[in-house]
Amino acid sequence: MASSLEWPDVLVIVLYFAIVLGVALWASCTAKKSNAAGYFLAGRNMHWIPIGASTFATNVGAPMFLGLAGSAAATGVSVTMFEWHAMWMLLLLGWIFLPVYISSGCFTMPQYLKLRFGGKRIRVWLSILYMILTIISQVTGQIYAGTVFVQQIFQWNIYVSIIAILAVTGVFTVIGGMTAVIWTDTIQTLILIGGATTVAVFALIEANGFEGMSNQYMGAAANYTYRDAGLYGNRTCGFPPDDSFHIFRSADSANYPWPGMVFGLTILALNAWCTDQLCVQRSLSAKNMTHAKAGVVLAAYLKITSFLFFIIPGMVSRVLFPQEVACADPDLCEEICGNRAGCYDIAYPLLVLRILPTGVRGLMMAALLSAMISSLTSIFNSSSTVFTMDLWSLCRPKAKESEKMIVGRVWILVMVVIGTLWIPVLQAVQGSQFWAYSQSISSFLLPPVVMTFLFGIFWKRATEQGAFYGLMAGLAVGVTRMGLEWSRAAPPCGSSDPDTTFKVVSQVNYLHFAIILAAISAIVIVVVSLLTKPRPESKLRRVTWWTKNVVEFPDLSDDEMDDEEDEKMVVGGGEENSEQEPKSSDHRSDIGSLHESTKERPSSSTAVRNFFLKWFCGVDKSEKQVELSVEERRLIALEVTNIGEDPFWRKVMDVNCIICATACFFLHGFWA
Repeated sequence: MASSLEWPDVLVIVLYFAIVLGVALWASCTAKKSNAAGYFLAGRNMHWIPIGASTFATNVGAPMFLGLAGSAAATGVSVTMFEWHAMWMLLLLGWIFLPVYISSGCFTMPQYLKLRFGGKRIRVWLSILYMILTIISQVTGQIYAGTVFVQQIFQWNIYVSIIAILAVTGVFTVIGGMTAVIWTDTIQTLILIGGATTVAVFALIEANGFEGMSNQYMGAAANYTYRDAGLYGNRTCGFPPDDSFHIFRSADSANYPWPGMVFGLTILALNAWCTDQLCVQRSLSAKNMTHAKAGVVLAAYLKITSFLFFIIPGMVSRVLFPQEVACADPDLCEEICGNRAGCYDIAYPLLVLRILPTGVRGLMMAALLSAMISSLTSIFNSSSTVFTMDLWSLCRPKAKESEKMIVGRVWILVMVVIGTLWIPVLQAVQGSQFWAYSQSISSFLLPPVVMTFLFGIFWKRATEQGAFYGLMAGLAVGVTRMGLEWSRAAPPCGSSDPDTTFKVVSQVNYLHFAIILAAISAIVIVVVSLLTKPRPESKLRRVTWWTKNVVEFPDLSDDEMDDEEDEKMVVGGGEENSEQEPKSSDHRSDIGSLHESTKERPSSSTAVRNFFLKWFCGVDKSEKQVELSVEERRLIALEVTNIGEDPFWRKVMDVNCIICATACFFLHGFWA
């Protein structure tokens, strides 16, 4: 690569880490994290600004810079639909899904499904699926994308890069919990916006503005691509598609067909923003419903900037460096970037290295590192939440809070190891665009989950049997398609190798497949639900859109209350949910503060042990519990599951929702 970091760049990066680490330590000192609610949901006492910033920063990780910019370099502006579509989904989260989740009192998405349908198998299956997807898609994707940047800058070995990334990320995640994650995300969002804006401005200057980029993009191809086109008339490889500046393309488009972008993408986006633990967990940590709505609105507004941050730089990089970014010869591509399928994913790193001046280059590296660390810390925290609350609690229903804190941290280490081992598989199957790899995995496995949530929230007649068999049918079909696609990879563009891919893979776009898979699951859910006994109304209190305002909690049977965590959620607490100091909050109580506690001075012989337990295991042995009565716990549970809003602020939020939705309609219409 052309350039390397100089000492001013290194200084900027060091200052960045010092600031963010300081914020993480401050958040850890002030956070309530000695129990599950404090560590995993930030005590449900977060302000809307850090919630919105964290939601945005969590999604905008290194795969965005690598994958979204790479897909823009390859195919044009259509990929921005993945970001602008998210604006609508975030509004749906705040106004439709969150009131149900908060009213139900759930910690995790699998836990919500158990409260809604009863039984254990749906909760267990969804938890396991979430673990698998987190490892093979999110954790592996973030690590891989981050190592690409680190390799290009420092020329390190891939595994040395991985160790460096994970070492820094682990400090923020293991020590801090959700409070540290959210506050560091807030700082990183500011750095991210500043750095990404800087790159976009420099890129447009190099390309003579947006008009100059537009005029040059359609002809941005390698010299040998022009030679092949002149000799053989071959324009299928190495050139941008003719509809590069339109987001809605023909139904038979190989990349982003309009039915898939309208309907298939909606299904994937509903999962990412409305039913996925990674996103929803931030909003569940809000101190009240108004703060939750304000947080998702802020995140939705920030999504508008994705066109400037990722799409424009990706397209400019192709214009400036067509010999590398627009590589269309498998042998040359392997020499340039190590990927025979293409080099679109190096579009953004090339910009950072070649057009930014000294110092500014360090700022952008800080932004890229912040995006990667922000996403990884959020992924680790959310995944450990699901594993601890939904799987470990089933195996150990009487586990103490200290045990859950330790288990959550150990699971993070397990994810890191497995995710690192999966990277060679990712490199083998991702093709020329990392973004397509990550989105296709979601389309193969997640549409049945989305349909289960939709029927569970909006159709009271949906039963546990219908939901379970709908999930199983969708899983069977989705895994079959994924196996067919991975077993026979399409030959790289420009290769003379024959195309041996199955017709169902080559002719059915993964976004279209998401629609088909959702329809199959929906049919199974409806048919089986109508053939099985409906769930009693008393068990549907607070867990559907139609019953979210009911005062009473669900009347769960003994077999549905067999673990303590569910019991705490319903009655408002238990013996173990107690290791906190009481703290007043605005409109909502800390769900973890179900007992008063007092500090007792430890002896000198135990001070070191208590320090280690507090900072690395989340256990504060100096707190002494004072239990609350059942009635007091019930009142606290009613308060933390309250979805009421101040009339004035509710109107303010409604107006912002309308403004944001209107802006989204305008953007889609302008680029249609």
